[in-house]
Amino acid sequence: MPIARYFRTLKLFWATAIAAELEYRLNFVIAALSSIGSLAGSIFSLFLFYRTGYSFQNWSWEEAMVVLAIFTLLQGFAQTFLAPNLNRIVDHVQQGTLDFVLLKPISSQFWLSTRTLAPWGLPDLIFGFIILGYAGVRLNLTLGNYVAGILPLACGLTILYSLWFMLGATSIWFVKIYNVTEVLRGMLEAGRFPMVAYPAAFRFFFTFIIPIAFLTTIPAQAFLGRGEGLWLVGAIGLAIALLIISKLFWQFALRFYTSASS
Repeated sequence: MPIARYFRTLKLFWATAIAAELEYRLNFVIAALSSIGSLAGSIFSLFLFYRTGYSFQNWSWEEAMVVLAIFTLLQGFAQTFLAPNLNRIVDHVQQGTLDFVLLKPISSQFWLSTRTLAPWGLPDLIFGFIILGYAGVRLNLTLGNYVAGILPLACGLTILYSLWFMLGATSIWFVKIYNVTEVLRGMLEAGRFPMVAYPAAFRFFFTFIIPIAFLTTIPAQAFLGRGEGLWLVGAIGLAIALLIISKLFWQFALRFYTSASS
């Protein structure tokens, strides 16, 4: 079956990538220290808001920590799966190796999105789950709360992937797009706080223009049992739509790709 073939390919990709990356084990220690430093900075920034008794509207300290936990998980996901793959689309276009990808008997989007991974993003994933567990204990979250948050979180991961992939695909026209992906990562920083932390104009922008709210705040509300059905439907619809658009956009971009052999 085609799906089974893709799973076998994925297993081979990641086994090879992990074997290669583990030759540089010191990098994992450095990545862990970097993650700890970044996380400490995020917690301190949040602490500055709450230290005097101030709180975001309807968001306690522990509830805001749930948002931070999801933000940290997204960072780990991006570092582990997105950056090592999608940032290399530029290299494939520059060096002409995209030709070999297009000739392979599997989806080129699948190959470009999953060819490798970087275990150096795992510390962020681990710390994200630890913070989520800590906040869950303090808030007495049940298993049902965690289950309710899985789907919105999956939608957030899909939205982030789709946006990142489409930016990577623009390298067919604009070869150097590193600054553009950094802009996306910079905007993702806004997701470390609940959306109510921002003025109304920014909340509108981060919800309906650049959907940062669907990445962190809406999944956090689902974990907290405060999710609304309309927002959940919106998250699912947006994730599916962006995933389809990313595929169509890639096919459109390939029409303008000039093969290195042509």
